[in-house]
Order: sequence, then C-alpha cells, then structure tokens
Amino acid sequence: MSARPNGWSCRVARQPPGSARGLQHSTPSHLPPYHSVMTTTPAHDIAHRLAAVRQRIRTAEASYGRQPGSVALLAVSKRQPVEALRAALAEGQQAFGENYLQEGAEKREALADTPIEWHFVGAIQSNKTRAVAEGFDWVHTVDRLKIARRLSEQRPADRPPLQCCLQVNVSGEASKSGAGPEQVHELAHAIAELPHLTLRGLMTLPEAVTDFDAQRAAFRRLRELQAGLVDGGLRLDTLSMGMSNDLEAAVAEGATMVRLGTAVFGPRPEKTP
Repeated sequence: MSARPNGWSCRVARQPPGSARGLQHSTPSHLPPYHSVMTTTPAHDIAHRLAAVRQRIRTAEASYGRQPGSVALLAVSKRQPVEALRAALAEGQQAFGENYLQEGAEKREALADTPIEWHFVGAIQSNKTRAVAEGFDWVHTVDRLKIARRLSEQRPADRPPLQCCLQVNVSGEASKSGAGPEQVHELAHAIAELPHLTLRGLMTLPEAVTDFDAQRAAFRRLRELQAGLVDGGLRLDTLSMGMSNDLEAAVAEGATMVRLGTAVFGPRPEKTP
C-alpha cells in the first residue's frame, strides 16, 4: 500500500481575518518559563519578520519557476516563549516545529485553544517515540524502520495517521542523523506500509556550505531520490529542506516546505540554568 496525500496543501495556512484572539489569553500560572510573557522579539517585530520571510519565499518561487504558494513555511519555535507563537499565529502562521519533547508538550498545553499544526523536527530516540506519536501532527526526522514501527504502533487510534518525512543524510556527515541514500528505497517502501503513518516525503539537513551551487547539489540529490520513489509507486508530496542560509537553493531544487526559526522569531532566548 502506498502513502496517502491526506489532502494536505503546501500553501501557508492563514488565520481568519480579525482572529487575533490568541493574544488575549492569559498564561496559566503553573506553567514553566516557555509560557511566560514575551521576553524576546515583540509581536510587531515578529509580524515584520514573517512578512519579510514570506516575501523571500515568494521571490524565490518566482525566480526559479515555482508556482506561487507552492512552498510552505514551517516556523521552528524551539526556546521561543508561547507569546511569540501567538504573535506569529495572529499573522496567519499555523505550522510550528519543535525540537524538544518536554518543551513541545508544555507549549501544546498552553496553546490548546489554537489551531496550531505541530511538527516534531528533533532527533528521535526509541524511548521517546510515544510522546511524538501522541502529541504531534507531523514528524520530519524518521530515519530507521524501528522508529517508524514504534510511531505507528503508538499512534492513538482516535487520531489521524501521523504525517512523516524520512530524513536522509545526503552529505554523509557522521555527526548527523538520517538514512543513507542507498537505504532510502527499501526504507521508504516499508514505512509506507505502516497503518498509522502517512509517508509524505523526504527531509534533509545537509552540510552547511556557502556556495550556492553546492547547496543546490545537496538538495538536488534529495529531489532525485524522491522522484525515484514516486516512479516506484509511492504518492509523495513533500520535500522538507531549506533553512535561513540556503532557502533559495532549496526552493530552486523543489522544496515544498522550508524550516526557519530565528528569521521568524529573532534570536532565541538563553537557556534557563
């Protein structure tokens, strides 16, 4: 059985006009520091940053022959306070990415009144799969069949299938997670058969380089791997690739979702001791 697209659109979801209600909610007193009032980038700055990022995406789409709205923005909000997410939500941003399970759980509790779509973008250990399966809508970092099976088994029956991307280490860096390119075909087809996951596509975090052609080459490799999977019968629609320093190269090579953090929220707060 091949993966199902499940009706997902690559367009950036927008909040209904006038729906800034999230900014009016008080913060529960028992919640940890991630739920305190905003201590970093003010809401109006986040609005300006979001507008600039969206314009950057639109410009890249136009420059490289992509359809307008074909590249979605995932706002990576690790270590950002809840009110920063509310400010972005008020500007129509609904997809947010979290790297840490505890932080993600705290934010989901504080933002349970909102339509946020939660993406997990951190490394997954076997003993953490249940928290991912139960709490998130998407996961971008599946790189082993063992992890995929646990996510499928632990996904609550009353929730839709967990949307997932297979992470690929296209640069072969020993310090990074991800399946090797030679593993992708077998692994993707196995994941696509799991009953409570929907394989949406591939994700990569390539070696950080400044040369534009080198950036494109890494993303091209991911696109070609996905094209091979589609030719083999899988229904995939997502290439999760590209961050602040290589967004344009990713869009040029077919990214459908780019992951940006500080470009949206500004500098991350210092870690609490």
